[in-house]
Amino acid sequence: MLLELPLAPTVTKRDIRKTSSDELKAFMVEHGEKPFRAKQVTEWLWKNTAATFEEMNNISVATRELLDKHFAINGVTVQNKQLSNDGTIKSAFRLYDGNVVEGVLIPHDTRMTACISSQVGCSLTCKFCATGYMDRKRNLDAAEIYDQVVRIREQCEAQYGTPLTNIVYMGMGEPLLNYANVVESVRRITSPDGLNMAPRRITISTAGIAKMIKKLADDDVKANLALSLHAPTDAKRNEIMPINEANSLAALKEALQYYHQKTGRKVTYEYIVFDGFNDGLDDAEHLSKIAKWLPCKVNLIEYNPIENADYQNAEADKITAFHKYLADRGVQTNIRRSRGKDIDAACGQLAVKEEKTAA
Repeated sequence: MLLELPLAPTVTKRDIRKTSSDELKAFMVEHGEKPFRAKQVTEWLWKNTAATFEEMNNISVATRELLDKHFAINGVTVQNKQLSNDGTIKSAFRLYDGNVVEGVLIPHDTRMTACISSQVGCSLTCKFCATGYMDRKRNLDAAEIYDQVVRIREQCEAQYGTPLTNIVYMGMGEPLLNYANVVESVRRITSPDGLNMAPRRITISTAGIAKMIKKLADDDVKANLALSLHAPTDAKRNEIMPINEANSLAALKEALQYYHQKTGRKVTYEYIVFDGFNDGLDDAEHLSKIAKWLPCKVNLIEYNPIENADYQNAEADKITAFHKYLADRGVQTNIRRSRGKDIDAACGQLAVKEEKTAA
């Protein structure tokens, strides 16, 4: 009679970028390696952005094989990309577990900006945003956020022959609901041991979570802050952004003033101008009062229609009049033209249409 042997246990490799420096050093010593190997490996992972252990060519083959036996590098790859008529590049990034998020390279005469995601989907259900109609599946970890920047930086250099200059956390998800990973990714991106990008070139955008805005200030996170305002009264904001019911304009005012007092930084208000909803001069008057809360600038943004919502972009003359009303009252105001609309890469249009692929 044949005896059935038990199946060998499945070994799940640990993501090496979730291993602390001390843990990695202890691992090296435990396996007869010199402690400094840990620093070499860390430099390969973050500064040199190695996607495999094989790339670590100043480390012995035996050590690389040891690492590969015990660890994985859960990298982010480009599943597909689209090039807009205006030069914008949208990428679908495949994560190690088969989930997909989107990120965008936005070229401009004076800057090259990566718009990156912080969550798979979103839980906030903003009525005008394509991502808001998706389920939130999970948070991205810091390395997955970091990898999006690396992949977009590669695209920038390959397509335009110029370095990436700016990063905005304005893609899929609410960054402040993935606070720890977002903050860690900023630390890695700005570190000399990482991408060494200037903090003033990084902006975290939030739909408005008051207590987490205060935490950004308390933790002195080295990045700019933008509030997705989009309506100048609680009644209108409640209608399009359910998050406002628990984070009213009064609560946001207190949080933003606290943030400015502790950091000394300006805040940017992002304001999509919807036709017939928030494009009147009475809305501009309300917004001008909000702009007096603390030093700020206002970005007026064109709306990009999506399948699930009936909102439309305001007429050009309305946006111009709105801009003039604010400017005449001393509010620093810019009109942001949409980029990448033809490939659904513009503000509010990111939504993964492909099904999850097998890991």
